[in-house]
Amino acid sequence: MNHLKTRLGWKKETSLALALVFGLTLAGCSSNSEATGSANTPEPSVATESATETANQTNQANDNKLVVYTAGPEGLATKLIDGFKAQSGIEVEMFQGTTGKILARMEAEKSNPVADVVILASLPSAQGLKAAGLTLPYPDAVNADKLNPEWSDSEGNYFSTSASALGIAYNTKLVSAPPTSWADLAKPEYKDQVNIPDPSLSGSALDFITGYLSAEGDGGWSLFENLKANGAVMAGANQEALDPVITGAKSIVAAGVDYMTYKAKAKGEPIDIVYPKEGTIISPRPAAILKSTKREENAKSFIDYLLSDEAQKLVSDAALLPGRTDVKAENRANLDEIPLLKADWSWMSEHGDEVTTQFLQLFK
Repeated sequence: MNHLKTRLGWKKETSLALALVFGLTLAGCSSNSEATGSANTPEPSVATESATETANQTNQANDNKLVVYTAGPEGLATKLIDGFKAQSGIEVEMFQGTTGKILARMEAEKSNPVADVVILASLPSAQGLKAAGLTLPYPDAVNADKLNPEWSDSEGNYFSTSASALGIAYNTKLVSAPPTSWADLAKPEYKDQVNIPDPSLSGSALDFITGYLSAEGDGGWSLFENLKANGAVMAGANQEALDPVITGAKSIVAAGVDYMTYKAKAKGEPIDIVYPKEGTIISPRPAAILKSTKREENAKSFIDYLLSDEAQKLVSDAALLPGRTDVKAENRANLDEIPLLKADWSWMSEHGDEVTTQFLQLFK
């Protein structure tokens, strides 16, 4: 599996392979293949293998633990884990990384899955997990009926408990009259001053690029071609793209993640964000229970916590959009204040790899 496949989501052939591996695991196959056994060691009987596997599953099902892979943000992730532990008494092991790193780690662990729950920063990636048969539906999740229906799965395969919006982040000391349109970033005054995150490293950047193209059609590529011609630079993941703008080395981030900008602004940094008049993309952050989990009840309890009043308040405090429609953010623009493009999430999910390949070829 190449670099792009691990970081962007699940290609069809990868999805099928992972689904097969996970399916075999769930069917009770041992994690050790026959080829690894010693020729002088008698093979265990089917009954012994079955009893061992059943005992292992029972031990995991009864343990007071949960393994969560999360795309952050770090401060919020820690507060959510601490809040859940205080409420439930369940110990949580957390791995934190970008969506791409989480998917790569899941691929590396596919023969012996570790995670029980994943929280990603890209809706198409969660759609890919569902399509591959890797998610465990939880249709009875508490407060799931209050979630934004466009961000979550109606069958309970994933729940977008928060979201960010992509905008134009700018240094307020360098930009006195902020742009009002994505096309403005190709103007001479912004030559060599624009960063854009790498969609092979940032799920939200991929959401923006594919979302923009799904709304604008093939003609949408002209925006990115014009940005490149004006000296725009692809600059790593979201924070790597934002940091030079905060310091003044660059003036603007195209497709900047808004909650990062709000948090930096709250700390006194010379940074702010605008949402272009023609609209932008919301990047939901879906949580899903993996079908391979042996801690189903613990995982369901964690999903219920993520949808609770307490957790949604933590989301709002972190300058993210709450996933629940009845909870409003107090320190940022709410959903009804952000102009949106008419994105096609199915198209975005299907075309993520090819769009990223073309984008990387354009900017590298």
